[in-house]
This record gives sequence, C-alpha cells and structure tokens, in this order.
Amino acid sequence: MREPRFWYPDRRGAVPLAARLLAPAGYFYGLAGRIKRRSATPERAAVPVICIGNVTAGGAGKTPVAMTLAKRLIDKGEGVHFLTRGYGGREVGPIRVDPAHHGAGDVGDEPLLLAKVAPTWVARNRPEGAAAAVRGGAGLIIMDDGFQNPSLSKDFSLLVVDAAAGLGNGKLLPAGPLRETVDDALGRANALLINGRGHAADGIAARATARGLPVFRSIVRPPSPPEFGEGPFLAFAGIGRPEKFFRTLADLGIELADTISFPDHHLYSDSDALALLVRAREIGARLITTEKDAARLTHAAAASPRERLAEAALTLPVRAHIANSDALMALIADAVSRARRR
Repeated sequence: MREPRFWYPDRRGAVPLAARLLAPAGYFYGLAGRIKRRSATPERAAVPVICIGNVTAGGAGKTPVAMTLAKRLIDKGEGVHFLTRGYGGREVGPIRVDPAHHGAGDVGDEPLLLAKVAPTWVARNRPEGAAAAVRGGAGLIIMDDGFQNPSLSKDFSLLVVDAAAGLGNGKLLPAGPLRETVDDALGRANALLINGRGHAADGIAARATARGLPVFRSIVRPPSPPEFGEGPFLAFAGIGRPEKFFRTLADLGIELADTISFPDHHLYSDSDALALLVRAREIGARLITTEKDAARLTHAAAASPRERLAEAALTLPVRAHIANSDALMALIADAVSRARRR
C-alpha cells in the first residue's frame, strides 16, 4: 500500500481534515489492539527471542537493523535464526525459506533478504514458527517485526523509528501511521533506535529517555562504496519510503535521470517491468533498485520482461551502521543470558 499523504503532513503538528475524520476509527483500532495484547498469554520459546519492531506502519528500516544485529551475534557464536510473518507471501508456515525455490510471492521479500544472513522461518503463528526454528537448530531467534503480536514472549525488544518521518501526524491507523500509542509501545520496549538522519523522531527519543530507556542511532548505508560506473540512472523502488532510497543514491553522488515509486512490497508485473525498461531506454539511463525490490524479481519466467528487468537492474545493498553498537550488544547479551537462566 501507499502511505496516505495526510499521515505525514508537510507542516509539523498539522492534523489534516482526513486524519481528524478518521480519528474515531483510530481510537477503536488502538483500543482493540490494547485489549488483544492485555488478554493474551504469550508463549515462551525454548530459546531467547529478540524482537526488532516499530510503532508505525512500515518504512522504519527494521530489516537492515535485524540483519546487522544478526551478523554481530553470529560472529559471537550464536545460532541465530530469523522468524517473520512473511508479509506479501502466500505461505502460512511454519516454513523455512529457501531462496533457491521460494520467490517473494511465496514468502515475501524481506525473508529472502534475511535468508542471506541466517536461516529464516516464515510463520503466521509465531509460537509455531519459533518451535519450528528450534527444531531446525536455532539457539536464538530474531523476530523481524512482530512487536505488536502478543502470542510469543520476547526477551528483548528494540523499537525502530525513522529519523526523518518520525511518528507522522501522531494518529493511530487509519487516521495516521501509528500501530499503537507511543506510551504503550515504549512501555514494552527495552531500547529505542532512531534510524537515519533528521529530527522528526526527537520527540519520541526524549520520551524514551524520560522513561529510562536507552536510545541509539543508526544510519542505513551500503556496507562498502558502490562501484556502478557512469550514469545517469533510473532508480525505482517499492518500499515503505522510496524517497529514502533515492536520497541515499544522491548522497552517494549517483546521477539520477528519473525516479519511479511503487507501493511498499509491490509485486512487479510484466507490464511494470516493460514500462521501466522502455523508460530507461527513452532517457538513456541505466536501472538501479533496492535489494528488496530485486528480491521480488527473482524466479521470473525465462525471457519475460521481469527477467530482463532483473538482469538489467543494478542493486544497492544497505546495512544499518549503529552508533555505540557495543553498548546495544551488551544489553542484548544480558537479556539473552537472563533468558537462558530462567
């Protein structure tokens, strides 16, 4: 879906008419979520569970953060497995992601990226997914998202917020981007991570600090300087906030002739692919996209426009570079140790 523009008004503090009209629906959405969480009895996995979540609907950059933390834990000898819902995929699970056989239509795009780092499980039922991961050899589970899902107990929850977008208009879905109230979210989080550049999240950072929660900051950027050669480029992306990808390219000095945005988790059709190929040829540009978008182009039919697009488009990989990451890892290590002593 595309985020409605009234979720993120140009003027800070503004509440557009559409948001005000939808506010009653947001109240009941928040109330229903609070009742569900308070009435649930979370199941505890046989291994420690770390949750990387957010308080807004999409675009916070959880997946690069999850991948970075997983790599750090793997380097310390942890048997990390990922657990995710598999948004956008048809598989209910539990199922272990196999990038050689699964496409985004099967398991979603993010699991295909996570599977490059560690074994990844897709499951709508999180306790069943955790149990499958343990049977598959997991010594520690990282949930990519699932912060609002009360069915599985978490031993450490890191709340991720985009620095430039913040909390938008501060309203609950569908009036705004919030999945729950900020106070409810901070009440269950163990730490807050502000991702990217900007000051829109300064307010929630201050509220977290006032509660005694540690606040960390990170920047999502390529793991090494990209070498794409000469441009110009046509950049396309179907992620939570495509403009972040386009800004990253510009910051890297990559010449952009045009940019094209699609809804988050967009599954490209042959007509989409053909339109992008034709547009690139018209303006004499090379194609470039995100890892998530490239994952949605895998397993395309031979000689189809989707396969031609997958072959033509360069991909910009990114990872979260977390400031003071040793302090965050120490907090996680302490939570993991306490979970294993229970």
